[in-house]
Amino acid sequence: PVSPQLADSEFSPVFRLLTIFAYGTYADYLAEAANLPPLTEAQKNKLRHLSVVTLAAKIKVVALFFLEFPFHWDYLMLVTIMFPQCIPYSVLLEQLQLKNVRQLEDLVIEAVYADVLRGSLDQRNQRLEVDYSIGRDIRREELSTITRTLQEWCQGCEVVLSGIEEQVSRANQHKEQQLALKQQIESEVANLKKTIKVTTAAAAAATSQDPEQHLTELREPAPGTNQRQASKKTSKAKGLRGSAKIWSKSN
Repeated sequence: PVSPQLADSEFSPVFRLLTIFAYGTYADYLAEAANLPPLTEAQKNKLRHLSVVTLAAKIKVVALFFLEFPFHWDYLMLVTIMFPQCIPYSVLLEQLQLKNVRQLEDLVIEAVYADVLRGSLDQRNQRLEVDYSIGRDIRREELSTITRTLQEWCQGCEVVLSGIEEQVSRANQHKEQQLALKQQIESEVANLKKTIKVTTAAAAAATSQDPEQHLTELREPAPGTNQRQASKKTSKAKGLRGSAKIWSKSN
């Protein structure tokens, strides 16, 4: 680390330039350029790359969604989605002091190849979508903010963990209920089978027949039934014909 004593020495302009490269942006350099050493084009582009990283870090968007699964009980899961950081071209052109979009896109492509950031250029909507960027140095005054953010994140993790445990408990209860219902149904089916077998055996014993033969006779009609029904139909037909003859003679 650089000693803060350099800030009050003859090397204070260099120390200030170093702090800008560590924490600041290209706009910060331009605001103090008169009191700072000049930069080469490579150094300017490097500071511009770091400025894009700072801009991307300020536009992080996190969304929490509850997804409901298509089960018949309420099963919810908390899902965290990190959206890409979208920086408009207009903001980049102003902050980086570039003349046109071509220069801006060339600078972003250089940053991607240098593995400073990863993303895509949305030329249709005139914006840069950043999926990943390197981290920059942290000021001492930012430590409290980072600590608070981590505490909030831990609290959020505890809430999510509690919700997941509750859903697991509900799922286990539902599983136990379904297993108990399945066993009950299987037991009732087994009892019905036993009852049918006992009833069939008792009826067969009463008629001194084999149980299987008794069941067959219950399903099929007796042999003489069809003949009796046929004779009844024939006698009815003969009676109708005789009455028809009597009616014609009387006429």
